[in-house]
Amino acid sequence: MKKPTAHILRLLLALLVAIISGQAPLAAAKKPFVVVIDAGHGGHDPGAIGRKGKEKTINLSVALKLGRLIQANCADTRVVYTRSKDVFVPLHRRAEIANGQKADLFISIHTNSLASRKAQINGAETYTLGLHRTQDNLEVAKKENSVILIEDDYKQQYSGFNPNSSESYIIFEFMQDKNMAQSVNLAKLIQQQFRTHANRVDKGVHQAGFLVLRETSMPSVLVELGYITNPREEAFLLSEQGSATMAKSIYQAFLKYRQLRPSAAETEGEPAPPVVAVSEPAPEPPAAPSAGEEEDRRPDTIGAAAPPGTGGKPVFMIQILTADHKLPKQSRRFKGLAPVDYYQENGIYKYVFGEDTDYNKVLRLKRTKVDAKFKDAFIIAFKNGEKMNINQAIREFKRNKK
Repeated sequence: MKKPTAHILRLLLALLVAIISGQAPLAAAKKPFVVVIDAGHGGHDPGAIGRKGKEKTINLSVALKLGRLIQANCADTRVVYTRSKDVFVPLHRRAEIANGQKADLFISIHTNSLASRKAQINGAETYTLGLHRTQDNLEVAKKENSVILIEDDYKQQYSGFNPNSSESYIIFEFMQDKNMAQSVNLAKLIQQQFRTHANRVDKGVHQAGFLVLRETSMPSVLVELGYITNPREEAFLLSEQGSATMAKSIYQAFLKYRQLRPSAAETEGEPAPPVVAVSEPAPEPPAAPSAGEEEDRRPDTIGAAAPPGTGGKPVFMIQILTADHKLPKQSRRFKGLAPVDYYQENGIYKYVFGEDTDYNKVLRLKRTKVDAKFKDAFIIAFKNGEKMNINQAIREFKRNKK
């Protein structure tokens, strides 16, 4: 008995030395990359309804196929489903699942629809969280968010958010999304695969106020696979081949995303890649400035001189459009408004018109000179050079008037 005991002690001692020196053969495994796949709707919430099928069925079919592809081919990735069968999951619970799993990526899968079944609109599009820049984007967000109305406690869970009120969506302009760049990059890769691999009409990358994306703390996208109200597209999405093709497209985009943006555990503090942003309408292609159209080379702060609101009062202005590069001072996209200024946020150039500490003056300016040219324009506020919540700014303005 003595010899085996001595042998075991020597092994334990060698293992202890290896651990102390950092050379243990049983070193902790690297954290897996966690992707949460969210099949929209489910259970008593069918989502959009076509002639032959329901959105919830298409979403789940594509979600499960996507998950199986990742599990079969990506050994370092763990797949988590918000639902793997036909059950109802509240929007806030879907985000809680992703946050609780400390996910590296959140992909929400949906199917689009139109009120009119006569319209033959088709195509796939991908959304990231942000301000709806067109009425179409707002309507898509309203449709997907309206599911909260069938939740018994939605007023408590979503802090009084009304999915049918345009005013409720102003909150999304003030959210600081540190994951915006990665979300947009993934969305662009998905759309590229839909166009090249699935041969779908590419309806582009957009931003809108989706509640399910608002609550997640990682790069997140919401995919609209196509229109269930278009009979041909519905038949494609309901077919085994169609759902498999769409799942593989998202999977291939996921692989490219992983190559370009590995998990935090793999980067070990390496800097993030440059921001790539998408805006609507598509920005003018960069070109050498012509005579009288010199490129604007002001610093990346709002205001040609001092930042607004440095006097301690909120300064109001009207945001008219965004772009992913600086526009020339005389750009046609300003539609004759001048002078136009800009500020930079999350790598996106946001252009503004008008500047005053009197909210009422800016509101009148918006109604008389801006609304006819930019129907999606809205008022923002800065104070001491920092962007602030518009509702808080209005309250301060009212107090200062007293």
